[in-house]
Order: sequence, then C-alpha cells, then structure tokens
Amino acid sequence: MRMAGFRVRELRSRPGMTTKDCPVSRENSAYVSVSPMTLPRPRVRTVLMLLILLVFFVPILARAALFLASDAPRSWRDADWSSAGLLPRATQDKRARLIVFTGTAGAWKGVFAVHSWVVFKRAGDTRWTRYDVVGWGAPVRTNNWPVDGRWYGATPKAIADVSGAEAERLIPRVEGAVTAYKFAQAGDYRVWPGPNSNSFTAAVLRAVPELGVALPPNAVGRDWRAGLYAGLTDSRTGVELNAGGLVSLKIGWVEGIEINLLGLVAGLDLRHPAVKLPGYGRVGLPAPVQTALAR
Repeated sequence: MRMAGFRVRELRSRPGMTTKDCPVSRENSAYVSVSPMTLPRPRVRTVLMLLILLVFFVPILARAALFLASDAPRSWRDADWSSAGLLPRATQDKRARLIVFTGTAGAWKGVFAVHSWVVFKRAGDTRWTRYDVVGWGAPVRTNNWPVDGRWYGATPKAIADVSGAEAERLIPRVEGAVTAYKFAQAGDYRVWPGPNSNSFTAAVLRAVPELGVALPPNAVGRDWRAGLYAGLTDSRTGVELNAGGLVSLKIGWVEGIEINLLGLVAGLDLRHPAVKLPGYGRVGLPAPVQTALAR
C-alpha cells in the first residue's frame, strides 16, 4: 500500500490484536519504510521541462541572437534575389535534370527555417522550370525567380540533384504532384504549422521516394499533415507518428530519429552522423547531395 509517497507494508489482523500491536503505531513506526525506487514526481517534471528547454528552445534563442547581430536583410526590398550561378543555361546542358534546393528563409523566419523549391528540365528543353509556394496570392508559383536564385540573399543549397534517364523518369511524377497539390488556392497558405512552402516540397518528395532524400529538419512545415497520420515516412524507409505537424516522431534510415515539437525538430542523423537541432538543421558530418536514386 502506498501512502503520501511512502510504501507501507500491508498487514492482516490477528485474533486478539490491539492498537499496541499495530506495526504502524507510533511506538512501532520503524515498520514504515520509504522505497528507494520512489522518485518525487515534481523532480521528474522539472528534469523533463529543463530537457525540453535545452534541446528545443535554447538553440532558437542562440539563432535569434546571431540574427540580431548580423547584417542579414530585414526586408525583401533589401535582399538579393539574383542567380547564384549554380546552374548552366538549359541550352548548355542537354540532359534531363531534377534538383531540390533550400535557402535560408527571410527576415525573422530565418531564425527558425529554410525555404525549399523544386527545379527541373527535360532532355532538350531550352529553359528550366521552377516551382515554389509562397504566402501571398495564389500559393504555387512557376518561374517567379531564377532557378538557382538567392533566397533573401542566401545562396541556395541542393539536397538532391539527379540527371539523365533517372531524372526523365521522375519528372512526370513531380509534375503530377504539383498539379495534385491540394492547397493551391489563395488563403490556403499558413506560415505555421503549414501548409507552407516546405509542406509543398515535402508533398512533391513523397511522389518520388526513390530520391532517398528528406528536407532538412529546419524546413519548418515539412511535417505538416492534415490531421493524424501513422505510417511510412516520406522516404518509405521508416515509420512516422504525426499529429497535424504539431507533434511527431520519425524513425527511419533516411530521416534518422526525429522528434518534432510545435514544428521544431531535434534528433539524430544515422546515415551521415550528425545532431539535428531546431533552427540550425544538422550539426555534424555534411550530408552529401543525393545525385543518384536510392537503391
């Protein structure tokens, strides 16, 4: 029997027993013992809250301090949106090619997140095609910026870049995912928890799991789901439990181990050893650009 945090030995009455014989009487209080396995619940809650603060919110505070001390543009008017010169002209590369880019989000959003978009060209095309989602007007945009353009002045990074027959085979499915995207009407966009630009790119990547790539952990909105979800991860190499993108757990080969709390993701990268931290993305060995389909 447990009383007020103590574990008390249960006793059965015996014929003729009086209160003087009761082992929990004042004179026999030695019979009452505290279990060494009992940990005060307030202490457990305190440790848990400190752990959540350390893992999920301290990195964001550090990112915010770095942003305030930097000369990063505070407005889209001050940012450089020109080509970063990462891709040749479409006429100079006859192959089909499919690329997924990310770039640090603008202004205060850059503390938390990156923006992502998809670029491709079929064999023989004379121009590239770029798809993004934005938060004003009709969300899905085609070729609004240079395909390898800086995002709010930040040079984009490719996380996947496949070419030739592999790209040619995937491009129709990418186009199909863009056409089927359900949140393409004005007013559908929500910066948090989604659907936003990263929710769109995640939906495209679900159509081409052969890429074997996942958006970085600081692509806030990539985990957004319309309701509860339990099933395979986007790469189909693991399992995921997700409550509308607000809270989720992923365990997989491509995704690693990830815990999402209110859109902030912490975890471990198993393929390319690294720690995943809110705001920073990955900290550890650099993840190579996925240049061939996962086998």
